[in-house]
Amino acid sequence: MLTLTTLASGSSGNGILLSGAGTHLLIDVGISCRRICKSLRELGIEPRDLGGILITHEHTDHISGLATLTKQFAVPVYTSPGTGRQLCYRIAALEDVLHTCEPGGSFAVGELLVETFPTLHDAAPPMGFAVSDGERKAAVVTDLGVVTDEVRSGMAGAGLVVVEANHDVDWVESGPYPYYLKRRILGDHGHLSNEAGGELARRAVEAGAHTVVLAHLSAENNTPERARTAVEVALSACGRAVTLEVAPRAEPGTTYPV
Repeated sequence: MLTLTTLASGSSGNGILLSGAGTHLLIDVGISCRRICKSLRELGIEPRDLGGILITHEHTDHISGLATLTKQFAVPVYTSPGTGRQLCYRIAALEDVLHTCEPGGSFAVGELLVETFPTLHDAAPPMGFAVSDGERKAAVVTDLGVVTDEVRSGMAGAGLVVVEANHDVDWVESGPYPYYLKRRILGDHGHLSNEAGGELARRAVEAGAHTVVLAHLSAENNTPERARTAVEVALSACGRAVTLEVAPRAEPGTTYPV
């Protein structure tokens, strides 16, 4: 069985656990090593048993626990070449455990197949991940300003998708953020709005998804209720039963079967 658990989700830190076929993978480690280890052990997993860490991009809310995790447990790290260079500038000896893959490529970790696809975000070439055990597939897409054909193709066939629903556009535009930050959030290399996340979720459901987990909600420009409502509207056109959940910000969420 392939399962997915969010460990944290939001601008203050992100992390996801995917487990299947005897292999455990973390997608991003944007919370402390202590918190990650505590969460893993509560799920019955020792950190030394991790098969790998997949990094979408180098922003702090996705890598803050990486230096300590790799130092203590020598977990292999997988990311794009551009992100890998940025990480090596920051983390001593990371090259000893670093493996890179161009966005659009794939690789195996244990019995799991990891497929990558490019995303648009203001970082060194970032990417999303889809992980399969040969029968089931989960895809994770957060931190992107617009949805491209590569993203839609990468998510196709996933039974479970983690989709960004970062903000309410009106709240961003009318809020106290400085102009440059508003433009960043709303731009093509920023973050997906609730409506854009809903459209992506709809396409994923039409391509086979039965479970949608909304992630990376802004604390200032969104609420779980607003995100859920907007995505429910988008999904109502599908005519299919869908499990729709919002990932908790600061603690592990539900463990979902893929």
